[in-house]
Amino acid sequence: MKKLLVILCCILGICVVIYTQIGTHPNNNVIQTISTTGTCTTTAPRDRTAITLRVTMLDKSAAKSMARATTKMNEITEYLRDMNVKMQTTDFNSYEKSQWNNKEQKSEILGIETTISVDISADNSDTIGKILAHFAGQDNIFTENLHMFTSTEAMQPVLDSCLAAAVRNARMRANALAAGDGRIAGKMITVSYGANAVTQPAPTNFLARSKMTMAAAPTMDAAIVSGGIVSTDMEISVTVSATFEIK
Repeated sequence: MKKLLVILCCILGICVVIYTQIGTHPNNNVIQTISTTGTCTTTAPRDRTAITLRVTMLDKSAAKSMARATTKMNEITEYLRDMNVKMQTTDFNSYEKSQWNNKEQKSEILGIETTISVDISADNSDTIGKILAHFAGQDNIFTENLHMFTSTEAMQPVLDSCLAAAVRNARMRANALAAGDGRIAGKMITVSYGANAVTQPAPTNFLARSKMTMAAAPTMDAAIVSGGIVSTDMEISVTVSATFEIK
């Protein structure tokens, strides 16, 4: 009986020693990490010039209003077909138009107005200048929203380069923090990012011209043709959040 008790005590003692040894040593399988953020700010060129052409037709008949507007827009697209431009229809709307009669003190229905708008962009501002000059003064055609922007083709390589720079910046910050403990940042474990593009106001916003508003048109057309549209590059900022292994 005493012999059995001694054996049990020995086994218990060994278990206590093993448990103590395991509990006082860190688990080498746990990866220690450090999380930081990195930033990058750069610019991308505004490589395209754009304008909106709007056709507006008013008629007592809805069918005639739509037909006249469609015919006029077909004339515009036919003229633009052989030019190096991109086109996209952005509005096709037909609605009842009315105006207030001050003398009668009531609203009067004028007819059905149909509006069709198309966005046009080109990689050369001279092309937009020619378009403006061609349609200037034509009845029921208006030009709006003259501006420059950065195309996807120009934006993507700039954004990719800035993302890489932001990751390098995050690693540099991680190394600076780890250096205080005599260590360095190892492989990147997780990463996420956000990008923001700052768009400056367009140089000309809502320029509507017809025969009623042609007084200032020659000056503006001359500015476009001579390269007078000046636009700053688009500002791009990228922020990444990254987690690195500590070595």
